[in-house]
Amino acid sequence: MAVYEKTFEKAEYARRIADTKRRMQAAGFDLLICQDPANMGWLTGFAGWSFYVPQCVLVHLEEEWPIWFGRAQDAKCAHVTTDLPGHNIVPFSERLVHHPVEHPYDELVQLIDARGWSKARIGVEMDAHYYTARCHAHLTKGLPNAKFSNNGDLVNWARLVKSEAELKLMREAGKICSQAMNAGIAKMKPGVPQHHVVADIYHAQTMGVPGGAGGDYTAICPLMPVGEGTSTPHLTWSDAPLPSSGLVMLEIAGSRRGYHAPLTRTMHLGKPPAEMLDVAKVAVEGVDAGLAMAKPGSTAEQVEAAWQAVLRRNGLSKESRVGYSVGLSFPPDWGERTVSLRPGDRTELQAGMCFHIQAGLWLKDWGVAISESFEITAKGGARFCDVARELIVID
Repeated sequence: MAVYEKTFEKAEYARRIADTKRRMQAAGFDLLICQDPANMGWLTGFAGWSFYVPQCVLVHLEEEWPIWFGRAQDAKCAHVTTDLPGHNIVPFSERLVHHPVEHPYDELVQLIDARGWSKARIGVEMDAHYYTARCHAHLTKGLPNAKFSNNGDLVNWARLVKSEAELKLMREAGKICSQAMNAGIAKMKPGVPQHHVVADIYHAQTMGVPGGAGGDYTAICPLMPVGEGTSTPHLTWSDAPLPSSGLVMLEIAGSRRGYHAPLTRTMHLGKPPAEMLDVAKVAVEGVDAGLAMAKPGSTAEQVEAAWQAVLRRNGLSKESRVGYSVGLSFPPDWGERTVSLRPGDRTELQAGMCFHIQAGLWLKDWGVAISESFEITAKGGARFCDVARELIVID
């Protein structure tokens, strides 16, 4: 039995690298330094939980395969999870971890200089979560003759249209998410501690689909606002008991080999007021309008406009974006930082793009969110999940 089951064939990584190099040439880069763990994984297959220390993948126009650069004790993980040639797996010294003066990227500078790339046009990920100011400072100081530029999330954009192998994982993630959401809903009763609900969700997320795909850790923990907390989207849980009456919101995802399908549902313990039922119906109708518009050739802003038209007809509005692209992700976010479903984003949709339409309506004292993750198809947005699409009443 293999130590690690690799997610994709080597040929798929070769296609990704070739596409990335074409984008690099168009943008005027000789070298990319990718520290976003999702970009590192997409380019090479690397999948270790080591993104809390400096690490990166280098892509050079004249180098056939990327170079993994990371902590010495994680180098074996690179050998196990990728098909990179051994000489392209370069560890930095363990003594540099959390060193007060020196930095791992001092040795990255030495690597770049030794390869003859010290005067290269280098694209870095200025908005990546783990590319710190200190990483950048040590790079620019150590390579004064290089030309550094923000690469504009170049690899993130290369990831936007999924291959069929990626879509298979997205669909499996949707099934896992459906299982987990239904498990959480089934656990909810007045008086049940909130963390008991979340424990069942974590169990279902990990167990995956019975007899089928197992689940992985998700980039965001379960979000579970209760009562007035539903008027804001990003609260987590407590150990307090669920109330005898009131709203509960759940936003979770299923993850399959790191590919994420998010979903939000809103429940009401006891009989809900008519106003809440009405807002929930509007949310679902708006999502359906957005999904109908989500076809190849439509733009991101047209999907948002279809959603907003339903809201306006019903006297409601939403200022924040209504959705964003999703796919391969690592903490702290399952978004890809590329396309947003909002006014002004004229990105033309293509088959194989995947999104989360976060149809949340957060009002003054309460809120309702009934979202969907989906892929772009010729027939419109095809949902990855299958969970009741309404304000779910728990008696």
